[in-house]
Amino acid sequence: MKKFSLLFSQLDQTNKIGDKLKLLVGYFSTASDLDRLWTLALFTHKRPKRSVNTRQLREWCCEFAEISPWIFEESYQTVGDLAETIALLLPLATSSSDQPLHFWIDFLESVKDLDESAKKTAIFNAWTTLTKEERLVFNKLITGGFRIGVSQNLITRALAETFGLEKTEVAHRIMGQWNPRKADFTGMLLKPDLADDLSRPYPFFLAHPLEQTSELTGERSDWQAEWKWDGIRGQIIKRNGEIYIWSRGEDLLTDKFPELKLMTESLPDGTVLDGEILPFENGKPLPFALLQTRLGRKKVNPGLIKKAPISFMSYDLLEWEGQDVRHWPLERRRKQLEELLAANPAEKLEISRIIHADTWEQLAEIRTQSREVKAEGMMLKNRYSSYETGRKRGNWWKWKIDPLTIDGVMIYAQKGHGRRADLYSDYTFAVWKDAELIPFAKAYSGLTDKEMRMVDAFVKKNTKERFGPVRTVKPDLVFEIAFEGIQESPRHKSGISLRFPRIQRWRKDKPIEEANTLEDLHQLLEKYGK
Repeated sequence: MKKFSLLFSQLDQTNKIGDKLKLLVGYFSTASDLDRLWTLALFTHKRPKRSVNTRQLREWCCEFAEISPWIFEESYQTVGDLAETIALLLPLATSSSDQPLHFWIDFLESVKDLDESAKKTAIFNAWTTLTKEERLVFNKLITGGFRIGVSQNLITRALAETFGLEKTEVAHRIMGQWNPRKADFTGMLLKPDLADDLSRPYPFFLAHPLEQTSELTGERSDWQAEWKWDGIRGQIIKRNGEIYIWSRGEDLLTDKFPELKLMTESLPDGTVLDGEILPFENGKPLPFALLQTRLGRKKVNPGLIKKAPISFMSYDLLEWEGQDVRHWPLERRRKQLEELLAANPAEKLEISRIIHADTWEQLAEIRTQSREVKAEGMMLKNRYSSYETGRKRGNWWKWKIDPLTIDGVMIYAQKGHGRRADLYSDYTFAVWKDAELIPFAKAYSGLTDKEMRMVDAFVKKNTKERFGPVRTVKPDLVFEIAFEGIQESPRHKSGISLRFPRIQRWRKDKPIEEANTLEDLHQLLEKYGK
């Protein structure tokens, strides 16, 4: 645990990719296979389930540290992170432990089913032997909230460098439905066999944002243009008669979309499609909010399937007749995809159509129609490109339209997490309805560090009321809020829900009286939300 907690602390102290890579390579080079496996699991979101609830942790921390609950709550509001608050409040350890990471993960699994008294005794014994740094990691593992600023791409690079492997090989091997309690690190990473995991998807190829087409090399004819659909990126896999549907976030969604599973039965074995899971009916996309109703359910009934119909918009062919064809040029993969779908038509299986335009100017004009066809813009793909791994600049670009915007007044603020734990960085914004400010969106990204510190100072000087961690502030600051989509929502006071709201800029030039109105939002809803 000492080695892992040191890695955690060092990674948290740097934003430099090169430094993080060096730290990870150093760790993977010396850690045991079991610790390597659990580190990989933790860093790729395969965390153990919560073994103790937060109420118990708060009470036990107060008892162990001999402090009043109000001191804990005040400390928590200052720190902003439960695991870190507990680690800081606990008294120094009276002994030490040299047990590795995997020991403590097994320990938490063993206490999960104990009664509350036995569980408390076990946790107390652990806290007694761990340093402050080790307790922080331990507490995060307890709560199931372990997170670290390390991308899966960086983990892939570190493993590839440590063990002398190709990055694409590593990326493929660590994807899929592997269980850290059953997997073997050497067998999974160093002795791979795709047949051992028929469900395993391929790493996704991601696009870079494009500002101007002048950034692209070659002729207009070198680039395939498609609409950029607003759904969930996914892969459909059919191998040996088994069907798997994966999201880009590595969630297995097969049971959530039974109609897509049924549709896939007509495809030949050894086929993997890349595409978008979309709410879709009568040849047209539907609002994204319908898709969210499907994702939040453990069981999908016929009524919900009818209310929120789903299709798969295929983009690419990654595996054909059991062979990895990602090295084929895009135009060849596309031709084979078209032939495949023509020979195996299915009601829920679509193909993203190619947008034809002779010049960039013509294509730009077509792009202005994006919202009318319920798209976020266009995808531009080099016709001769292979299907790569991760977000690589050069061959795939997303050419999105400008976001919708509305000017709102900040009315609530809350402290953030991580490095923002001591700043009021999460805000709620409102628009006017007659003389009343109606909340319509929350946002926490878009400001510079300097601007955030200025807003934090304003919040502290202009707090009107406190409701737990939330402060009501004097309505005085106006911000331009950007968002990708707008939908009707009876759950919100405004009756409206925004897609991906974020702060575009601080409107220091605008008084609050000139902020937008709820009627302005409804006009946007009428135009773009249907």
